[in-house]
Amino acid sequence: MAETNIITPEIKKPEVTDGISLTEKAVNEVKKIMAENSIPADYVLRIGVKGGGCSGLTYTLGFDAELKDSDKILMFGDVKVAVDWKSILYLTGTTVDFTDGLTGKGFTFNNPSAKKTCGCGSSFGV
Repeated sequence: MAETNIITPEIKKPEVTDGISLTEKAVNEVKKIMAENSIPADYVLRIGVKGGGCSGLTYTLGFDAELKDSDKILMFGDVKVAVDWKSILYLTGTTVDFTDGLTGKGFTFNNPSAKKTCGCGSSFGV
């Protein structure tokens, strides 16, 4: 009987730090955005949650030059992420990904703590 070689592609799991994870695709997109916009390497990617949106809370994502005393610093490779302590309570278990498919392009948040979400996926409730 002839032997069959089956090649299975390696599936990379998101890197997890303190219950929050960024996929490799998300990390690569952050690096790309920083390079394209000349964002200094000492800036952090700030991930957070604030009140608002049709479901009660909304995700925030942006670059920040300053750290706050209440920030938790997370490292994903050489990408430094800052999350304030209140947001960590809502984001534990969340995976941040980047999608560039037919239905749109952007960062997505997969949050198992979200009990309800809006149709656009940018706000949630717990």
